[in-house]
Amino acid sequence: MKLISILLVFLACNTSSRPADSATTSLDPTPSVEITSDSIVPPQYDAQGKLVKVTKNKEEWKKQLSSEAYKVLREEGTERAFTGTLWDNHEKGTFVCAGCGLPLFSSDTKFDSGTGWPSFYQPLNKDCITENEDRAYGMVRIEVECARCGGHQGHVFDDGPKPTGLRYCINSVSLKFVKQ
Repeated sequence: MKLISILLVFLACNTSSRPADSATTSLDPTPSVEITSDSIVPPQYDAQGKLVKVTKNKEEWKKQLSSEAYKVLREEGTERAFTGTLWDNHEKGTFVCAGCGLPLFSSDTKFDSGTGWPSFYQPLNKDCITENEDRAYGMVRIEVECARCGGHQGHVFDDGPKPTGLRYCINSVSLKFVKQ
């Protein structure tokens, strides 16, 4: 059953098709808080083909997230290198947003960047992330956010391995890992 759930999530995140009518989009945009293989929330699209967003106020996010996860996901913080639970994870599975359960990365694209943060050379689906210019701290970087809840994930750099040459450097606390 778990393998089927993972396969369904993978297929949902790797398809470019969108619902054609509103009959297929009466979805609850607020997924469950606990992230398990049975509660991964694949991308859901409205009748216009736009990703259904999760919006919560500050108090709702604080109630749902640990203080460290809140600082990173909602206030664009960064965990210290080599301290997160997922930087050295080598198991097969799916990395989902810790805020809303949206599948973001696969263990198949994870690599050891030597930076102390989980690093991936591509997301499961570009629709699942947004990229924004970040000029904080006197640098110009590209910030990566969850496209559904807007949670800060990390940054993307152009010093990754083939085939993309990209390194999505992501905070462990921004993710939950669902083992395959």
